[in-house]
Amino acid sequence: MSQTALYPWLASAEARTGTYNGIETSLSFGSPANELAALRSGCGVFSLAWRGRINVTGKDRVRWLHNMVTNNVRDLPVNRGNYNFVLNAQGRILGDMYIYNRGESLVLETDAGQVETLINAMKRFIIMDKVELAAAEGLTALGVCGPKAEAVLATAGIDAAGMEPLEVRDVGVDAVAATLVRGPEQKPGWFELWLDPSQAQNLWSKLIHAGAQPAGAEALEMWRVLRGIPNYGQDIRDRDLPQETEQMQALNFTKGCYIGQEIVERIRSRGQVHRKFAGFIFGDKVRAESIPATGKYESGGRALAEITSTARVPVPGSEKRIDLGLGYVRREALTAGPKIDLNGVAATVVDLPFKDLPFEDLPFEI
Repeated sequence: MSQTALYPWLASAEARTGTYNGIETSLSFGSPANELAALRSGCGVFSLAWRGRINVTGKDRVRWLHNMVTNNVRDLPVNRGNYNFVLNAQGRILGDMYIYNRGESLVLETDAGQVETLINAMKRFIIMDKVELAAAEGLTALGVCGPKAEAVLATAGIDAAGMEPLEVRDVGVDAVAATLVRGPEQKPGWFELWLDPSQAQNLWSKLIHAGAQPAGAEALEMWRVLRGIPNYGQDIRDRDLPQETEQMQALNFTKGCYIGQEIVERIRSRGQVHRKFAGFIFGDKVRAESIPATGKYESGGRALAEITSTARVPVPGSEKRIDLGLGYVRREALTAGPKIDLNGVAATVVDLPFKDLPFEDLPFEI
């Protein structure tokens, strides 16, 4: 287990630490509910050291990578990015990443646990191409998120004004160089700062002084589930097909050939897949015992649904919690309506992201 995320100043007495995405980090700074509230209505700051980066260089890098992934790399403007899958020949997902055009290189940003696997898988397809892949060393990342994030960044001396989703900007903070990245449309109010780890504590302190609230991994996980954002290895696996994941922003249907493209196009031409990634609201009322285990569920001996992530989310202004999940549901299971039974636990299937709390349109009262 890596400890690169656990800076001594994050492991202070006020922080409860543990493992998240294979990295030891701060789970909470006292109240996950308050930290989630900051991410949703104010501004939270957090470590992102479970994310990693791969540098792709060489004169053939754009053409080669364009032919490897599911989205359009060839036409990416400088300092812009997009979301991608890497597939095998059967169209199954080997990994996911954001790809950024940095001019002299392409930067692949992904979970740290995927870096080595993706490098090894993709290197096998470098034949006569002038391409080099290497894990980006010497960088860490801090995140800020919330409707007040841009204002907090400005107070800290970081100009994020006018940035488009997945835009990259080089910034300086008290003579410290950093890379500012705005998150995708699926992550509203999300910014990342990539910088030298030795400068991370100073920037953390500056962001706190500017009005950000420290947020731990437990609040980030609740925020992720609420936004319906899948994690590779948890919600997306190497047995899943791209269209099953509902992450259509990763697919470009006009770019031409790439590994697995034939399967993706065949699914598109036939109309749909048999299951889809969705949200689940568990229970017929808010109660502590309504959250089911992750895994597959059947009905009458046939596959019904698979739960891949769960979260017990606090209801604002209340001591109550609501149990939510992410996962896959068979489309035919919804022909009679959105309610399904998961081994005695009632579940309502909804499109993602979940509506903002307090979920006024729930089929039951909170």
